[in-house]
Amino acid sequence: MDQAEVRAALAALALARGESLAALSRLIGRNAAYLQQFVTRGSPRALHEQDRRVLAAYLGVAEAVLGAPISAPATGALVRVPRIDAVALTGPGGLLEGDRALAGEAIDPALLRQWGVEPASLSIITARGESMLPTIADGDDMWVDRADVQPSARGGIYVVRLAAGLVVKRLVPRGGGLLVTSDNPDFPPFVADPEMEVIGRVVRLTRLLR
Repeated sequence: MDQAEVRAALAALALARGESLAALSRLIGRNAAYLQQFVTRGSPRALHEQDRRVLAAYLGVAEAVLGAPISAPATGALVRVPRIDAVALTGPGGLLEGDRALAGEAIDPALLRQWGVEPASLSIITARGESMLPTIADGDDMWVDRADVQPSARGGIYVVRLAAGLVVKRLVPRGGGLLVTSDNPDFPPFVADPEMEVIGRVVRLTRLLR
């Protein structure tokens, strides 16, 4: 495949997924300008095999789209991350609709290893509401690591279960407890009560462009 076509395909795939070339560069362990230079300047002349494999798995395309020879071996078995039939509100609380696993998405397990996530611990849950804007928007898919339920000192974004249902908030350890905050300043923080259950940490977001 001509490298000009590869560069155009990568730019189009990034746009369609709502991903910046800088973010994709960091995904493959490169500096933020790496893929921008590849797309606009043709430097490097072609994607490295490992970079191509990770990008193809992440973007959900065959490696040949990103310049692999047609005779190149397959990338290996993908793992499917289930989508849970539940809604996590970024506002005051959402109702858990059930634990049925829906279609989900397939992903290269090598990518999950880079994230430090076990496939069996990962689920996809949809976010609703506006309290976590601009980080998380209504309708975003959140990839949740259910094995990570202990916020570190720097905190993180977690799905938690309150009396009203599931919510997604930023949790920060504070004075032996947890401070629950929203990224939208219109929503005040509060201290978690002992009944709050941490479901898992949000490790990835995907957003459908409209």
